Formats: sequence, C-alpha cells, structure tokens
Amino acid sequence: MKKLILILIIIATSTYAGDVARKGTTGAEQLLIPVGARGIATGGSFLANITGLESIYYNPAGLDVYPQTEAMFSYVNYLADINISYFAVGTSLGDFGSIGLDLKTLDFGDIPITNEQFPDGTGDTYSPSFLTIGFTYSKILTDRISIGTNLKLISENIQNTSATGFAVDAGVQYRFSEALMIGAAVKNIGTNMSYSGQDLSSRTGIPGSVPGSSSGSYEVITETFQIPSFFQLSLTYALNINEQNNLLFAGAYTANNSFEDLANFGMEYGFMNNFFVRGGYNFLVENSSDYIYGFTFGAGIDYKIGGEIGFVFDYAFRDVKEFPTSNHIFTVKLNFQ
Repeated sequence: MKKLILILIIIATSTYAGDVARKGTTGAEQLLIPVGARGIATGGSFLANITGLESIYYNPAGLDVYPQTEAMFSYVNYLADINISYFAVGTSLGDFGSIGLDLKTLDFGDIPITNEQFPDGTGDTYSPSFLTIGFTYSKILTDRISIGTNLKLISENIQNTSATGFAVDAGVQYRFSEALMIGAAVKNIGTNMSYSGQDLSSRTGIPGSVPGSSSGSYEVITETFQIPSFFQLSLTYALNINEQNNLLFAGAYTANNSFEDLANFGMEYGFMNNFFVRGGYNFLVENSSDYIYGFTFGAGIDYKIGGEIGFVFDYAFRDVKEFPTSNHIFTVKLNFQ
C-alpha cells in the first residue's frame, strides 16, 4: 500500500504539478465541475472516506466500501444560467466488487444564432450539448484497502461541430483505523480533443479570380487541446464523541496540470447518523485572490424506510465571487441494502 501511494505521489509531483503558465490551454472544463451536495459542502476534501455513488467523482475507490444497490440524482444551479444534472446508479456484485454508471449533462439554455448577415440574430436559437458518461469499477482488497477506477467518454456538441475524448480516473483508500483514513486519486488522464464538423467548412470567392468564376471551399483546422488532469491526496480523521454524535475532519491537496494547486478543507457533524451539518473551504496555493469560490456549507438527512430502503437528501451552498448568484446543489439518493 505504501508503494502504491508513493507511486501516485511521484506521478502527481513530476507530471501534474500546478503550472500557472498553462492557464487557458485545456478544454473540457466541465470535468472540473464537482457533483454531489455532500462532497461540495465539505470542500471536496473527503476523498479518504467518501463512499457510495458520490465517490465516483471524488474517489472511485469508495464505491465498494459499503456494498449496496443505489441510485442518485444531483442538480446544480451553476454559473451564467448554466444548470448541471447528474445521474448515477450502482450495485454490488458480491466478491467481484461494485460497479456504477454515471451521466453528467450541462444545460446552457437557448442561445441566439448570429452570422455575418444577421449580427443581431437570425431569430433561431441553438443549445450546446456537453455530456460525460462514465463506468466505474471498485473493489475492497482487504479490510483496510479499497481501489477503484472510472472510465469516461467526454462529448461536446455545438450545432454541427463536435469533439470527443476519453479519460480515466483511478483512486485508492486506506484505513489506518476507524478514526484515521487516507485517500489518493489521479483524475482525467486521457486523450487530447479537437473540434470537427461541417460547420467548420465554408465556400467563398477565390481572391484574384475573374468575375463569374466558381467559388472555393475551405475548412478550419482546429487546434487540439488537453483535458484538465489533476492529482489529489486527502486525509480524514473521525472523532466519535458518543453513540449519537460524531465529527469528521478532512484536508486535501489538489495538484493541477493547468493552473494553480488547490488546498481543500472540510468537516461534517453527524447526529445519530441521520442528520448532518457540513462546511468547507478551498483556496489556491498561489494567487489566492483570483479564485472565485469561497466557503461552502450544507446539510442532509439520511432516513431508513422499513429498515431496508435508505432515503438521502442533501443540500449544499457554494459562495461564488464576481457572479450575481452562488451555487445551489441538491442531491437525492435511494439505496437498498
């Protein structure tokens, strides 16, 4: 286990350390948008102890920690009138491990179509289609170690122009004891992407040709772009005050390949494992004043129906600078033991 964590750290520090000079050079930024109200409310710091379907995004090693059949829906009121929907289902396959499927979609609303003849709009509209589809496999290796991986298909469509890519996440969780846990994950390691499609082709007159000559055609060749890879290392400490009250504290470090590294902190108070209050904070290691996100907080309930069906409702709020509205996140989960 120590060797595995050491390998992950070496990969992160040697290849994916923060590089401010590369800001704006990557695409598929939707991969960086977190999902799940619990994870967002705790600042994305719970990589070491997160379980269930929310672990697919944060650390896929957690999917098999508590084997069950589960369904999840999360909705995010994001930025600039963009809304994000996230669906996931997962189930345990016994000794083989657990598997999950997830889908993230972005809703940009209707955007007016403009061109050279109608700079104020043609009267028609379009809506880009950005989605990410993932398949996750996770397995508990021992009573202390769990691993997981998530394979992703990334698709972006803007009218008749599109770009497609593939990526993989890999993570591990290690439990020193019931109170102390460590987790590590490498995310978005994958192919470069580029746009292509018929909207990049056009016909125009050929310069220097005589009047009446046929027009020529050209196609815009787009530049390829990388996806935003990053590495995270997290530590969680659980403080059980008594049978009814417990606290979780976590910290994480995020090493990015295309902007500053990030520090994550979070905590969660639980009462009788039914009611939860959460808080978190993120900041950039460099140029912290440029970061648009601030404090996060939230709450949730976990209620058992008939002793076998679990219903979970979580809410999170994330403060956003420079925008008139902040993020509101809602998550609903059903699980069957």
